[in-house]
Amino acid sequence: MPPAVPLRLELRGITKQYPAVRANDGVSLRVAPGQIHAVLGENGAGKSTLMKIIYGATQPDAGELLWNGEPVKVPSPAAARTLGISMVYQHFSLFDTLTAAENVWLGLGKHETLAEVTERIRQVAAGYGLEVDPLRPVHTLSVGERQRVEIVRALLTRPSLLILDEPTSVLTPQAVDKLFVTLRQLSSEGCSILYISHKLDEIRHLCHHCTVLRGGKVTGEVDPTLETNASLSRLMIGAEPPVLKNRSATPEKTGAVALDVKRLSLPQLDPFGVSLADVSLQVRAGEIVGIAGVSGNGQQELMAALSGEDRRAPAGSVALFGRDIAAASPRQRRLLGLHFVPEERLGRGAVPSLSLAQNTLLTRTQTVGRGGWLRLAETRALAADLITRFNVKAGGPDAVARSLSGGNLQKFLVGREIDAKPKLLIVAQPTWGVDVGAAAQIRGELLRLRDEGCALLIVSEELDELFEISDRLLVIARGRVSPPIATSQATVEQIGEWMSGLWPQSASEVAHAAA
Repeated sequence: MPPAVPLRLELRGITKQYPAVRANDGVSLRVAPGQIHAVLGENGAGKSTLMKIIYGATQPDAGELLWNGEPVKVPSPAAARTLGISMVYQHFSLFDTLTAAENVWLGLGKHETLAEVTERIRQVAAGYGLEVDPLRPVHTLSVGERQRVEIVRALLTRPSLLILDEPTSVLTPQAVDKLFVTLRQLSSEGCSILYISHKLDEIRHLCHHCTVLRGGKVTGEVDPTLETNASLSRLMIGAEPPVLKNRSATPEKTGAVALDVKRLSLPQLDPFGVSLADVSLQVRAGEIVGIAGVSGNGQQELMAALSGEDRRAPAGSVALFGRDIAAASPRQRRLLGLHFVPEERLGRGAVPSLSLAQNTLLTRTQTVGRGGWLRLAETRALAADLITRFNVKAGGPDAVARSLSGGNLQKFLVGREIDAKPKLLIVAQPTWGVDVGAAAQIRGELLRLRDEGCALLIVSEELDELFEISDRLLVIARGRVSPPIATSQATVEQIGEWMSGLWPQSASEVAHAAA
């Protein structure tokens, strides 16, 4: 008999204790060569900590790691890459001031020139259908574009084990399909893949094996191809996610026009940005309008113009309940009832090194007294209430933002703005990297807010999400916005076509096409 092929990776009894939580509690895991192995669990279950231990970014308190059958220590990501392990983080590890190519080059050693790496990036990106411009500075890239850079960087190392933490969270369905082709090809060539995702359909269709974590412990191992979304959800969170009770907003149920954007055109702020061209849209009180589109088509620029970060909009081009706010600051807009949740959680939505209580002060100033004195007890009470109400897993109001898992921080930030009782709420990527239970909770809160009369504008690359909660849909492509279409009259295939910029030019043509 031929000798048994050793496991590519084996974990035995991995434990990691943090001051407020035991992230991993005696975790064991086995990954075979060429296996696509899912690690499933709700936010805060310990998945990302476990991946960081494998990649050498975090050291375990106890346990053993075997690589190709041999015990090894992985003291750093550089050591992991030497072994043949690459990782794509959910929260990206890119230097904003460097180009995409320079970021990739930093992690590849000194044996290639920057020009050679740049050319390899172009080849790999084209071969895998991942649009990446290697010469663009990272600070000019959207979240989706940054994720593509991270994936290309990992692929360039030709890994034996590729760790992907929520790799499709901001990719379009077409890009996801292309990525899956790439991953299956890598698997057929013997590359093992550890795949973290909250998208149960993806796990069932892509992965060969699934390990489930809950509370830092392994609670089950299954063949995902034999499971249903409901059974996987029960393994992960102990229950099936609640079914959203959505009723479509009709003209009779909506109120006044909350947001009115009229022919907004803005030149790009930097050479790699996107210019907005003749953007017009309306959002009424009591409705959710969704904006779909491939990342990097003007979403960032539009959000900056609506939130007040970019105040170059011509007078009269942006109005809130009939009042011109084109030149208003973000604070002035908040005072008028406009609240905003950006797509970047760490660095824009929250200051990583500040506590959750301190982060409430970024947009909630009711706990600031006369003379600028902070009412600290009220600030902590507000944060504690948000933690409880939105089921955020954190070490209390004094926990620093960067200590939370991505999904739990997202729940806190969305909750912070919902709790402000906005008249208009603009949210970018509301459930990026959030587990099915938490995603259902966030979407349910957005629907509840709408039913209470709030106007909501949701920008998302999750088409299923937009179809689930939106009353009307728009598409943004190359800085232009399509006419609106009622969600009930749209199809995923139709919106997918519109993402390339091919849509009817008027609302009447849209209605005719839908009919």
